[in-house]
Amino acid sequence: MDYITYAVPFFLLALLIELAYGIAIKKNTYRLNDAISNLFMGTLRTANKLIIIGAAGYVFYIVETKFALWRMDATSAFTWIFAFVIYDFFYYWFHRISHERQIFWASHAAHHQSEDYNLSTALRQTGTGAFVSWIFYIPMFAIGIPSYIFVSVASLNLIYQFWVHSEHIPKLGWYENYFVTASNHRVHHAQNEQYIDKNYGGVFIIWDRMFGTHKVEDENEACIYGIRSTLNTFNPVWANLHVYVKIIKEMWLSRDWKDKLYAPFARTNWSPESLPIKAPKDNFNPKTFQKYNPVISKRHKIYALFQYLFITYIFLAFIQSGYLNYLQLWITITMMTFTMYCTTMWFDGKEITRIEIIRLALCLFIGIYAYLEISLIPIAISVLTYSVINLLVLPFINSSQEMPEAQQTSLAAGEDNF
Repeated sequence: MDYITYAVPFFLLALLIELAYGIAIKKNTYRLNDAISNLFMGTLRTANKLIIIGAAGYVFYIVETKFALWRMDATSAFTWIFAFVIYDFFYYWFHRISHERQIFWASHAAHHQSEDYNLSTALRQTGTGAFVSWIFYIPMFAIGIPSYIFVSVASLNLIYQFWVHSEHIPKLGWYENYFVTASNHRVHHAQNEQYIDKNYGGVFIIWDRMFGTHKVEDENEACIYGIRSTLNTFNPVWANLHVYVKIIKEMWLSRDWKDKLYAPFARTNWSPESLPIKAPKDNFNPKTFQKYNPVISKRHKIYALFQYLFITYIFLAFIQSGYLNYLQLWITITMMTFTMYCTTMWFDGKEITRIEIIRLALCLFIGIYAYLEISLIPIAISVLTYSVINLLVLPFINSSQEMPEAQQTSLAAGEDNF
């Protein structure tokens, strides 16, 4: 059983509690632009997973039914405990290679791009990771772990990782030696030289201790979050694709065929020697690091927040309704992605009124289609109402004089702005 669906309401409740707690103690770790971007990424990941889960599931089924060495007893407590531990072992190696090799980093980098660290960061999941991660768990089916147990322990592993994405939880004494905690996972998300590429475990930190990747959080050096190759956008599409684009450019521009073929599998800090123009050197400095934080008006913030609420509704109503065929599912996810793109462009301080009008016109068309063709009348009426309201509100939003395009305020590490 996949327990994540049941956990989502508790995730969102915990997020709100952490936000309220941070504001109350005057140590707020949230920014609206970053938090909404994180939540968009989580929704996009879940939606994309629905498309590709069939292929992975088919491979798992073949291995489990045709090639398994034996079948472990699904009613045995030992089987459940063993599966939970061994899943985290394979997760460690998948997670580690996702930081060490370019093609895997491309599918994982999106999770690390947030320059804040809070519970919304846990929900910032890559939209392409599911295309490759399942490969690492094939051995679990080969050794006889039932698929029902695999799905259960995989979801429990991910649920456990949620709470460790917080700056408010201190070190936990002896627990730090055996399990992943907020403290040692803060290290994992930091880009400081002494912290980078450490602490890969999902539940158990013992794998890092065994294989030499463990690092204790230094109280004298604050964690600086984010990635070294600064993203400078909240756009979820670019967030998911920018490392792939980097790899393609390296393959295309390299003059040596060895570099072209090696680029996808090279270490993440590698740069081809045969590039006509050398890649810029990493000049990260924790003392001068500034968060990406364009200035936008309060009207645009409220408008953007409304788009997130709409996306959440559409995801729950359309995608999880079970009424959509494969083509309709693709259309819905594409429209959701377009909405995320436009919303995050507002957060980036871009003027995209014309694109927004096109998006809302497409929403009107989809609402009419849903009403006439697939008989989702309540959802269709909601989409049509949403589109009309946005078209009426848009001129008022853009009448605000508070939003100078491309103006940006840079937040020093540790400074907050919600």
